[in-house]
Amino acid sequence: MSTTVQNVKESVVALFHWRTRGYYLDAEGVQRETCETPKLPPNPLKLIRKITLRIWITYTIGFLAWFADAYDFHSLSIQSVKLAKHFNTTKSQVSEAITLTLLLRSVGAAIFGIFADYFGRKYPMVINMWLLGALQIGTIYSQTFQQFLAVRALFGLAMGGVYGAAASMALESVPSDARGLMSGIFQQGYSLGYVIAACINLAVGGDVASWQTMFWVGAALSFFVGTLRLICPESKEFTESRKLNKGQGTADFRKNFLLMLKTEWGICVYAVVLMTWLCWISHTSQDSYTTFMIVGKSLSNSAASRTSILMKSGACIGGAITGYLSQWCGRRRAMVITALLTICLIPAWILPNSEAGLSVGSFLLQMNVQGAWGVVPIYLAEISPPAFRALFIGVTYQLGNAISSPSTQIVNELAERHHIKDHLGRQVEAYGPVMAIMTAIFAGLLVVTAAVGPEKKGISLQRGLAEDTGQAVRDTSVKGGGLPFPRTETANDSKSFELRRDVTGRTELPSKVV
Repeated sequence: MSTTVQNVKESVVALFHWRTRGYYLDAEGVQRETCETPKLPPNPLKLIRKITLRIWITYTIGFLAWFADAYDFHSLSIQSVKLAKHFNTTKSQVSEAITLTLLLRSVGAAIFGIFADYFGRKYPMVINMWLLGALQIGTIYSQTFQQFLAVRALFGLAMGGVYGAAASMALESVPSDARGLMSGIFQQGYSLGYVIAACINLAVGGDVASWQTMFWVGAALSFFVGTLRLICPESKEFTESRKLNKGQGTADFRKNFLLMLKTEWGICVYAVVLMTWLCWISHTSQDSYTTFMIVGKSLSNSAASRTSILMKSGACIGGAITGYLSQWCGRRRAMVITALLTICLIPAWILPNSEAGLSVGSFLLQMNVQGAWGVVPIYLAEISPPAFRALFIGVTYQLGNAISSPSTQIVNELAERHHIKDHLGRQVEAYGPVMAIMTAIFAGLLVVTAAVGPEKKGISLQRGLAEDTGQAVRDTSVKGGGLPFPRTETANDSKSFELRRDVTGRTELPSKVV
């Protein structure tokens, strides 16, 4: 416990020291920890040019899979008013479908994450994407609201498997100094999914029957990405790790997994808590925003859709910029700053009454909400056990989603129970105050949680996956031994040391070799 408290103190103090911790590989391929004054990363165009065609292919497929997943999710949240009218129910009951989807995504993440780490990134993703397409079609042909809920529950299982495998596949091969930028771009597949869903919703109009068109588009997109993944070969890094792990079966894989949980349960819990706050902020700030504009601000469906498009365009920009800058200032510091800015921008996001005012306020707020999210893919990848990266990323993200699953329903129910006067003097449902209060609370919790977490910026992802998958059950003699973590050595010795570091980042060697 004392060690944990000390680590928390060091993490918090480190936020106020400009020098940041990081990792690098020396000329001999030994991974070392460093603490230095941050330097601005190279021009983004230079970073992009460093990425090879092979890496671009795997990255693009991972991005498209995440984009398709996000589009499928937002197709429901954006059309809650249409779906409520179609099934003759309330918006709050329609949001039950969102809750069911979020609850079951963690189960899907565990299933497909294990498959992806054991069998490879390729075929589990192919099956995953094709299942999504089939369930989109099943949604279209639902005759009753109960059938609709049942299909969306199954849909949640399939959706849960996408993020972990897609993020792992996209970022494992990216050069270290380009990770922040590419992480920010990758995460904005989620925002792009929202933008495209809002554009299509705008194009099909406000007619109730038009909701099916968006699901047809989602089905086609999912089948396309699955087929594209089928054509693309398995990643080089995973192929190398399988060669090193040749001969080890499911028993060893299970042993490695249980060992990882036993020794690294703390980082797993931390990641789940962090993702919970991020998911709450995301859902409370966007899922009901279209409804808020229509009901609370008297905007038309077209005006609300235009504002939603601009809002998530800001998210796309903010995620990429913050991801890029996190390579300079650190992952945790980037999350803390954007969360604080989110709190400051809440009035500009809720108080305006015009389409233009709401567009500007929501654009700026989502720049920071998704700015914090832009760091998430690479941050989770860097703190994860390499041999279980897809499982770790997917399950922690989806458990956060599961815990935050009631968020949209809570917002809708609280707003429907309470009324305020709008700028026209009418009594309207209190979406604005409810969303503002909940977003502020969880942004504050994010600041605290990110402040106490670890920082492993720059740690080798390729080396960790390729070398350490096969080492997990062969060495359990050291602290954390048996875990598939990259080996960190000091500059003066080739043996493994347990390092003790002070709050300024200086590395000290203990007197005893572990």
